[in-house]
Amino acid sequence: MTDTTTTEREIAPLYQLMNRIPGGLMLIPLVIGSLLGTYALGFLEMGSFTTALFQQSALPLIALLIFATGTQVTLKTSGPVAATAGVVLLCKSIIPATIVILLGQVVGIDGVLGVSILALLVAVDNSNGGLWLAFTGRYGDKRDRGAYIASALNDGPFFSMLFLGASGLADIPVSAMVAAVIPFLLGMLVGNLNPHWREILRPTPAIVIPFFALALGTGIDLNNIVKGGLSGLVVGVIVAPITGFFVYLGYRFLLRRGYRSGIGFAAGTTAGNAIATPAIIGLADPTFAPYVETATAQVAASVLVTAVMAPLIASVVLKKEGGLLTEEEIERIDEMDLGVKEPQL
Repeated sequence: MTDTTTTEREIAPLYQLMNRIPGGLMLIPLVIGSLLGTYALGFLEMGSFTTALFQQSALPLIALLIFATGTQVTLKTSGPVAATAGVVLLCKSIIPATIVILLGQVVGIDGVLGVSILALLVAVDNSNGGLWLAFTGRYGDKRDRGAYIASALNDGPFFSMLFLGASGLADIPVSAMVAAVIPFLLGMLVGNLNPHWREILRPTPAIVIPFFALALGTGIDLNNIVKGGLSGLVVGVIVAPITGFFVYLGYRFLLRRGYRSGIGFAAGTTAGNAIATPAIIGLADPTFAPYVETATAQVAASVLVTAVMAPLIASVVLKKEGGLLTEEEIERIDEMDLGVKEPQL
């Protein structure tokens, strides 16, 4: 029998190039999306499938990834997933927010170096769940991907208002938080009832990450970097390594993740929704109203800067500590009982 299989010649090995750059499957589409969102709105607003795929697909694709992640979590591994989410929430939101409030008590709400306490707090107490899913979808295991729940909880103004002493004014509908978790829980249910779905959905991260990263990028206006100025860049440069380092410490000493602890740096981001938080706080407490405009621009700059810096730092640390694994090695970890120590690969 003659083998008729032929190898198709690659004109441009784009996938290999993106995969060779740390976090490239996410970063390159994100940057391309931000360029389109800033300079090519006409293309994005053409309508039909073009707009649906390149501009409006982020939430549906992230939801699909969340569902697929849920199918990979068995009842035996749900405990480690909850523990990981708790550590991310503690180290990315609660500890950094506490430090900013203590700083505010020393220097006042004007803050330092032209960055108000409002801008600092809003930038540090949340995380970009989409980018976390994108990074852990390639370099993390099911514990890490399931920890996106932390981003669902710290998204929005709740933590900022709570730590400013205005928690009674926070208006976060319980239904919104429940809705963020339902796809994960349904995926977990389906995966445990019928493990075949677990196998079908296993490749989901590699498929959806470049597409929703590009769609996320279209929501980032590069002009906000100019508006935020040097101070906005400073905010992003502070948030990415410092808050990421807190999560790294949580991974290393609380979760005991060893050579895989570098994943924690991927949490050092500012969520896109945080851009609206200064205005919400300014309405709730007029004391902060004079800081809203500048803080908004600074937070917007932090969103873009941290989206680039956090996965790069995480990749560098993982590589240095021997935790930047291949997809096959991560799959081996996923197939293990996550209640025991990972093998040294």
